[in-house]
Amino acid sequence: MHRQISRRSIRVRALGAALFFMGGTGLAGAQGSAGTGSLRQAFDAAWARQPEAATLQIRRDAAAAQGRAAQAWTPEPPALALSQRSDRWHDNQGVRELEAGVSVPLWLPGERSRSGALADAGARAVESRADAARLRVAEALRETHWGWQRSAVDVALARDQQTAARRLADDVARRLKAGDLARADQHQADGALAAADAALAQAMAARTLAEQRWRAVVGPAFTAPGTDDATPAMEPEPLAPSTDAHPALRDLQDRAAVADRAAALAALRTRANPELLLATTRERDGRGEPTLRTLTLGIRIPFGAGDRQAAVAATARAEATELDVERALAAERVAGEADAARAQVDAAKVQLAAAERRAQLAAESRGFFDRSFRLGETDLPTRLRIEAEAAEAQRQAARSRIDLAAAISHWRQALGLLPE
Repeated sequence: MHRQISRRSIRVRALGAALFFMGGTGLAGAQGSAGTGSLRQAFDAAWARQPEAATLQIRRDAAAAQGRAAQAWTPEPPALALSQRSDRWHDNQGVRELEAGVSVPLWLPGERSRSGALADAGARAVESRADAARLRVAEALRETHWGWQRSAVDVALARDQQTAARRLADDVARRLKAGDLARADQHQADGALAAADAALAQAMAARTLAEQRWRAVVGPAFTAPGTDDATPAMEPEPLAPSTDAHPALRDLQDRAAVADRAAALAALRTRANPELLLATTRERDGRGEPTLRTLTLGIRIPFGAGDRQAAVAATARAEATELDVERALAAERVAGEADAARAQVDAAKVQLAAAERRAQLAAESRGFFDRSFRLGETDLPTRLRIEAEAAEAQRQAARSRIDLAAAISHWRQALGLLPE
């Protein structure tokens, strides 16, 4: 019973940070609203900086315009034709002719429906492209987020180690004055304090670099995330969506659909669009002759486009085939990444349990040897070694908590889930 409670408490503490920082639609259960909200705001800020976000509405408008064009009565706007014939500049016998007409392009059989299908596929491709771009932004945000969390933990532990080293150095200095320890012991304690100072400086430099990377993704106006944990009531299980719902796969699928519809439309357009001609003519054969009015109704049918149109159709079919193959390969890759990410989560849970057990034992040993050192039963080198081992065990335990939360975050990324 104690073993089950211990394992559950480990999972709850470790998953608390993941749920607090990386909440999403695939997780059910209690979550810290402040943390998830701040990360969602960070994601929104990062997405707003992307070129895909800046052009998304323009692409939507273009897709909507293409859909309206596919529903029009004619594939192209009608054209007005005006002409005048006269002999004024040579014979001047009063010959006049004025012609006004309209040329109306006509859809080829089946062209309108295929144009509409292409417009619909293009509209879906715009949205799936934006979703795939959002997922890439989420990946960059998650990487920088957990890099910051690791650096913040390292700084906190380095400060604790510096405090412990300073306390030990002060204790050795007092005992040196009392004659209990030699000056060589003081040098060792001061050396350990200097090493702790250097480790803290290195950790703070790494945190500054991690913060700069965070701001490069989110923007300079958005502060780095905090390190507070939110403990859920229970450990939930992420809901794994089907691979068809993965944004990267939907992007490839919709792009392939656009290419396929374009190939079908290109195969249909074996010639230019025919035109319906409607014209009226007013003519006079000479002075004194009556003015005659005539009405012309005709149709213009172009010849086949030949190899030029065949090249366009073949290019569209090749692009569609290439995207279909690329999507099949991407589906295998996404499934493999999801399985690997889940296995990494399981391994991280085992590592966290071992690291916390080691940290607990090391902390107890540090307490034992600290009392023993104060009583003069343990020498300083042994005391310093025990302190270093305890600090390393504590750092490894803290890193393991972050690694587990990051592994869950990576798993969610592999499933195509966005931060919420």
